Amino acid sequence: MPLAGQGMLLTSMNIEVPDEADFNRWYDREHLEERVAIEGFLEARRYVAHAANPKYLSLYSTATLDVLDSPAYRARLANQTEWSRRTMAHFKNMLRVVARITISKGTGRGAALGVVRLRPSADNAGTWRDALHEKLTPGEREGIISMHLLESEPELSGATADIPAVRNEGARDWFVLIDGTHVGAVSAVIAERFTGPAASPFPLPVSVGTYSLMWDLAKSDIARS
Repeated sequence: MPLAGQGMLLTSMNIEVPDEADFNRWYDREHLEERVAIEGFLEARRYVAHAANPKYLSLYSTATLDVLDSPAYRARLANQTEWSRRTMAHFKNMLRVVARITISKGTGRGAALGVVRLRPSADNAGTWRDALHEKLTPGEREGIISMHLLESEPELSGATADIPAVRNEGARDWFVLIDGTHVGAVSAVIAERFTGPAASPFPLPVSVGTYSLMWDLAKSDIARS
């Protein structure tokens, strides 16, 4: 699979303008490396919205889903740095999703990312998953690198003692990720496969958005440094 591992932590949030510079400094100078260093974490990516809300998005790949409920990860959550506690207190509209990577097709990651949020039910989940195996095939589509499905684990998603995330009726939502070389290619696939006439059997998504990659960090990068 092009995505490393089997588990994924997705976080997104807004931040007030006066706090934004320190927020970005914290992410870039402390938080991503701290998380990737945890046993079982493989890589992390940071994005900023092109046309999406919330403005900031991060993806953390893990070797297995269990890593996101492991003693090492829980210990880190329970012992946040002072900078982390101060920064997280300013998060707005935060979404925190722990998910299984159930479909991942293509090769590599792109500079642009499309995110499609779907809300299945127990009755249609199987049908939707089957349909997504077809829809999430990059094929020869110009500008599309890879496509993926994240299926949320509601028991592990949402807020923790120190992370003010939103827990709502969307705790079981699925997130389609579309990696591309530019936003135009990603937006075209979203329109064609998820919001246009060919979207069947899916209703309109809960939300769609496009993001631009800020930077990424792999475990091997930390080892080299």
